[in-house]
Amino acid sequence: MASIAQIGFFQGIGDLDLARFDHRCVWRKVDEGQTIIDFDDSSSDVYFLVSGDVRIQLRTMGGREFILADLRAGEFFGELAAIDGEPRSANVTALTRATICIVGAGLFREMLASSATLSGRVMRLLARRVRDLNARLLEHAVLDVRHNLYAELLRLSIPRMPSLLARIVSPPPYHHVLAARIGCRREQITRELRAMERDGLMQKTRGGLILPDPDALRHRIAQKMQEVG
Repeated sequence: MASIAQIGFFQGIGDLDLARFDHRCVWRKVDEGQTIIDFDDSSSDVYFLVSGDVRIQLRTMGGREFILADLRAGEFFGELAAIDGEPRSANVTALTRATICIVGAGLFREMLASSATLSGRVMRLLARRVRDLNARLLEHAVLDVRHNLYAELLRLSIPRMPSLLARIVSPPPYHHVLAARIGCRREQITRELRAMERDGLMQKTRGGLILPDPDALRHRIAQKMQEVG
């Protein structure tokens, strides 16, 4: 039988008997492209990703999209509505086929009240998300498209082994996805990526976008931050 103890976020919690909550959780499979949560929805469940990837994004009245985050197995979403009872603040769509464990708002709050370890994990995760959003907000407020793109590529990248320096964004992101991440047009992303490749700041491969010298990008971002005060 499926158990929430299998979910990474719940592992290592010794002050909570997870088995007694299993029968109150709902397990569901979702298809690629399926909307799990819609903006302004009145639901309040919390969703734990057992497998698969989802995307959290905002849509304007004019149809523009702004990507807030992509989440992977072991992470969760929907906790804000469970905590404050307000309508959903973003849309969540499955990027791949996924399995989710649905925890009702009341059950979620009961679990937090029963475990200092679990509540501490949730608070630290929320704090990290706020810090990440603050960093992105600052970048969007003061940086141009070029330096916003540098920062976003660094965020999306992982170390490229066996190199001790280079990083890679893999798989290579679509230009319209990068545009939705930093709030610009796809054509601007295409132009800036060409400039990065020309300047030796980025290399294209079938496996992704290689950043051969991440420190050079960080230096350029820091310089731009100083220029704008």
